[in-house]
Amino acid sequence: MSRITLARYRMDKAKENLKDAEEVLTRDRFSLSVNRSYYTMFMAARALLSLKGLDSSKHSGVIALFNQHIIKAGFFPKELSRLLPKAKLIRENADYGDFTEITEEDAKNQLENAKKFLEEAERTMQEMGQEPQ
Repeated sequence: MSRITLARYRMDKAKENLKDAEEVLTRDRFSLSVNRSYYTMFMAARALLSLKGLDSSKHSGVIALFNQHIIKAGFFPKELSRLLPKAKLIRENADYGDFTEITEEDAKNQLENAKKFLEEAERTMQEMGQEPQ
């Protein structure tokens, strides 16, 4: 499988996650929406990494590789890259934290962050896909 094929597949998964985040938000499933918003960003980051032939089995590893090979290389804006580790922390609290309450505002903020991140990742993928690897 080519790097571009894998990147497109992962970007499609990111888009599916975004749709899921939007849909469950309308049903007041705020923790689940936060989860899906995080996975939107996570899969978009993995899509970009796949263009470089990189991946990790750990979420922290994906974030580290993303920072090292995508952010530091100047492909993706640093200010938007900060959304990913923050979303990871919120998702972990929502999924694993006892008595953690995720509000509608939290979920809406994460959804907006996921949209921004995904939009930039799509732009970045086009830019990176045109460069020789």
